[in-house]
Amino acid sequence: MSSSDRVESAIAERREIVNEAITEQLPVQKPERLYAASRYLLDAGGKRLRPTILLLTAEAISGVEPFDAEYREFPSPTGEEVDVLSAAVSIEVIQSFTLIHDDIMDDDDLRRGVPAVHREYDLETAILAGDTLYSKAFEYMLDTGAPAERSVEALDELATTCTEICEGQALDVDFENRGDVTTDEYLEMVEFKTAVLYAAAASIPAILLGSDDETVDALHGYGLDIGRAFQIQDDLLDLTVPSDTLGKQRGSDLIEGKRTIITLHARDQGIDVESLVSEDPTEAEIEAAVETLEDAGSIDFARKMAQDLVESGKERLEVLPDGESRELLESIADYLVERGY
Repeated sequence: MSSSDRVESAIAERREIVNEAITEQLPVQKPERLYAASRYLLDAGGKRLRPTILLLTAEAISGVEPFDAEYREFPSPTGEEVDVLSAAVSIEVIQSFTLIHDDIMDDDDLRRGVPAVHREYDLETAILAGDTLYSKAFEYMLDTGAPAERSVEALDELATTCTEICEGQALDVDFENRGDVTTDEYLEMVEFKTAVLYAAAASIPAILLGSDDETVDALHGYGLDIGRAFQIQDDLLDLTVPSDTLGKQRGSDLIEGKRTIITLHARDQGIDVESLVSEDPTEAEIEAAVETLEDAGSIDFARKMAQDLVESGKERLEVLPDGESRELLESIADYLVERGY
């Protein structure tokens, strides 16, 4: 089995477990329209990368090989049993909350190949669904059964993460109206908007299971590195993958004037990025824009940066004991910059 197939298999196995837990913990109840809208994107699909990282990290810390223990009774090194699956659901629910609100802000029509929540339902319901998921995530993080001081620390990490996600989104919006955004500013925005949730997924199980600060910090850094790489790869895929595969309009970042590491590099090479596509571009216009960015070296620049971040993240995993779970975390880091969508 190839490394990619092994990663896909590991993700699929844990995705099934997470999906079952989501159904159990977030049933469609009254008011039914609100909870149906809250579940809508969760039911539409998603790889469940972040909860997979959380579960794999818990496996590595506990020294338990995959599926040798129930995730709802996961032993910590100090003897307590921790429901790490509840934490995994919390992380995925936060991810869905951010997608709902992101689609509203960008006025996007599609997400995961289906109409965005505000299109399928209405704007008011979509906002409430996102808010409901945000609140539920904190409930789920409190249901792990970890000692009180660890639960408080995990909640603090989750709250800080959510604040930083909002800060990152605000920076992203601000960048659309600025022509002087630097690469460092972009990487800071990506860290807040995207990478911090990966960092939470990797570090929260260490917190709940009682790992030392060095381990928690290293895992947090792993998440930041691979999360930034993930976003850079997303920026690349936005330009290189057909709309029907992406589940949204190809080249949407260019159309909306979003700053990415690709367009910032191109600007520094003298490319007039704003003139690359019209407001309603044809596929031929998108293809021509991509060719221009390739000729400027901007796409290769982004790919190298993503790969460098992945290598940095993998080095941070040295705090974990050797084993299958750590190897899978390393392979997932590679997978994030090799995936096709």
